[in-house]
Amino acid sequence: QVQLVESGGGLVQAEGSLRLSCAASGSISGIMSMGWYRQAPGKQREVVATITSGGSTYYADSVKGRFTISRDNARNTVYLQMNSLKAEDTAVYYCKFLIRLQNYWGQGTQVTVSS
Repeated sequence: QVQLVESGGGLVQAEGSLRLSCAASGSISGIMSMGWYRQAPGKQREVVATITSGGSTYYADSVKGRFTISRDNARNTVYLQMNSLKAEDTAVYYCKFLIRLQNYWGQGTQVTVSS
């Protein structure tokens, strides 16, 4: 089994910063990619950023230049550094690991940006 534990969410003022972390434990050999997704009230879950095992990254247009995804392979952890936060970034953020072609999701962490 795989467990993902997220941390780092909270309340921040607009233009502020937060750093999310997601640590994986358990049967985690064969990680193919890691990513962050978010879901705002009344909206569908959307991809924010992803990083492959080879280090290739993808960012949603709405976060390009403000968010940075990174990983620590030794700690099986993925991070999302969020700068210049906007009210529209308010959402529950979920991490996802693709391990041996199976998706595993974190429990979600709330990010609230006050304007």
